[in-house]
Amino acid sequence: MKELAKECLVTTELAGRVDLVVRHLVSGVSRSQVRALIGRGCVTVNEQPCGSDHERVQPGDTVRVTYDPAQGYREAPPSRGPTGFQIVYEDEHLIVVDKPAHLLTVPTDKRDPHTLVHLVRDYVFRNQRGRVEIVHRLDRGVSGLLVFGKDVDTGQRLQNQFAARKPDREYLAVVAGDLPQDTGTFDTRLVTAKNLTRHSSHRDDEGEPAVTHYTVERRLNSATVVRVRLDTGRRNQIRVHFAEAGHPVLGDPRYAPELARHPRWNAKRLALHATRLGFAHPFSGNPLRFESAPPAEFAPFCRTRAGTTGAQP
Repeated sequence: MKELAKECLVTTELAGRVDLVVRHLVSGVSRSQVRALIGRGCVTVNEQPCGSDHERVQPGDTVRVTYDPAQGYREAPPSRGPTGFQIVYEDEHLIVVDKPAHLLTVPTDKRDPHTLVHLVRDYVFRNQRGRVEIVHRLDRGVSGLLVFGKDVDTGQRLQNQFAARKPDREYLAVVAGDLPQDTGTFDTRLVTAKNLTRHSSHRDDEGEPAVTHYTVERRLNSATVVRVRLDTGRRNQIRVHFAEAGHPVLGDPRYAPELARHPRWNAKRLALHATRLGFAHPFSGNPLRFESAPPAEFAPFCRTRAGTTGAQP
């Protein structure tokens, strides 16, 4: 049978995940068949190959599906899976992963071989014989979303976005005490001490600019749940800013550790999770946005995934 081509201009109502637009264009296809169509190169967005069913489209984008109605499109069998981390999104250029709290992102001076970048490089090499470029990092003790480039060009393009403060990065944190304001901004310059800890300076001639915005999500007895957005992504930035305000992240062993203790936080990690990551695809320019639910350790402080309320600390 001859191939068919169906195309539509994305409206405000259709804007969002591209897989929903494909199912709007091609009636009766399942989600796995949509992934198969994307994997076979049958779906384009603005004349560029669609990389994933997670790709997001905006009003005015053009989505085109070219397919053979007589052919049964089946999703390709998965490649060898990763060990030690979860893949959230992957295409030929980049990979987005959900980092567990216990892993370092990159080796320290101790040359620890068991780090996230080692595990991601091993996975990519086994399946594509590619390399991995570091774009940004999360501290050990922090979980959540990270993106890596699969080649030097992709890595540089993503790094440029981060340097220009373009990505959308949101964290969920539980901090000690009761924050006095529902919203706030920390705007300082971070300086590194000889022991590698960091502290703020308000002098223009030292340190790196660091801007942290927060919104209180929930107030509890002796703790506050906050959503945090970053303009900059300095090492230990969120931890330093909240600790210096007298409200350290729970479980922090370095910054205001005495205040960071809480009877309901027994996890050997920080109460900090990178819950949202959004950026433009480095080649198609299409917006990508990913979300990660908070780990189980947050349940006593946050609403659970089912929307019920955990016990108040």
